[in-house]
Amino acid sequence: MNLHEYQAREILKRSGVPMPDAAVAATPDEARTTAARLGGKVVVKAQVHAGGRGKAGGVKLADGADAAKAAASAILGMTIKGLTVHTVLVAPAADIASESYVGIVVDRASQRPVLMVSAAGGIDIEEVAAKTPEKIHRLAIDPRYGLLAHQALGLAFKLYRDLAQARAAADIMQKLATTVYAVGASLAEINPLITTPAGAVLALDAKIVIDDNELDRHPEIAALRDPSAEVPSEVQAREAGLTFIKLDGNVGCCVNGAGLAMATMDLVKYYGGEPANFLDIGGSSNPQKVMSALRIITADPNVKAILFNIFGGITRGDDVANGIVEATRQVPLKVPMVIRLTGTNEKEAVQILTKAGYSALTDMDEAVQQAVALARGKRGAA
Repeated sequence: MNLHEYQAREILKRSGVPMPDAAVAATPDEARTTAARLGGKVVVKAQVHAGGRGKAGGVKLADGADAAKAAASAILGMTIKGLTVHTVLVAPAADIASESYVGIVVDRASQRPVLMVSAAGGIDIEEVAAKTPEKIHRLAIDPRYGLLAHQALGLAFKLYRDLAQARAAADIMQKLATTVYAVGASLAEINPLITTPAGAVLALDAKIVIDDNELDRHPEIAALRDPSAEVPSEVQAREAGLTFIKLDGNVGCCVNGAGLAMATMDLVKYYGGEPANFLDIGGSSNPQKVMSALRIITADPNVKAILFNIFGGITRGDDVANGIVEATRQVPLKVPMVIRLTGTNEKEAVQILTKAGYSALTDMDEAVQQAVALARGKRGAA
């Protein structure tokens, strides 16, 4: 679950991370009121779960309250990467002497949170990693002890030579690490971490992503979710009890089980295709889930072929088959569909599909190859 910047800022401020005062606004008049309270120049920033806000025109400098109102009027309602901006953050325009990056991400390779710092702050860390990876310094945090003071200070000296600034940055790193564990974050970053001409070290921006598996333990964090700022198909999938992530390909995948779903996507790539989504209907035998899954997949205009890959264990093949038949009755398909179905109640499932005019394969490779070919427009492949 992504948090808005203003939400992430509040969490970090409660943890003691020094940040300039700011406030969120939903209307131009609210932005003007906040700017008048802050005084001087302010920055008005779109609150949307998408990168590249500045390049899209979602971040504007404003000199005074009236200018802030005008900036908010221009940003509110705009669309950035398919998402509508409903709120803006109004913060004082900082006088910056230097910019750095500090972030913590859960790393699967080390199976630990990894603290990353770089003196090349203020730009996308992915760009730094791609072009100048030597500028990024990393430390895997031992979960038994957390981030120790000497470890944080060692990394802080990679950013600042001044002892006072290094100590301030180290303190911020420790508080960031504490926050990661406190809220169940899979990512928490400050970009940029700045120094002012007077020598102060401040966090100017904040980003936090929460591991969905932590939300049951943190209802106060779950309450911060903003469905209006999320991809509509992912919201629909969550409400239907499905695990769904939209991708950029054209082969729509509907699979039972996360492991099989990953293997299916890998095989689609192996045979030269591009998956349009990750969609796991889970281990239940509820035909309604299959119907919901098919509606979500077919709503994506990029999908040129649909692949059902079902291995029946707990999931009953006949229930999946009934779901496919009922869903296609309610929502007639405009793209071809390939079905691979094997396992529990396989024979009954094949009978149901055959009666409805569909065929089912048992070989996974064959089904994926057909789906990839159909997505390319090669009708003869089926």
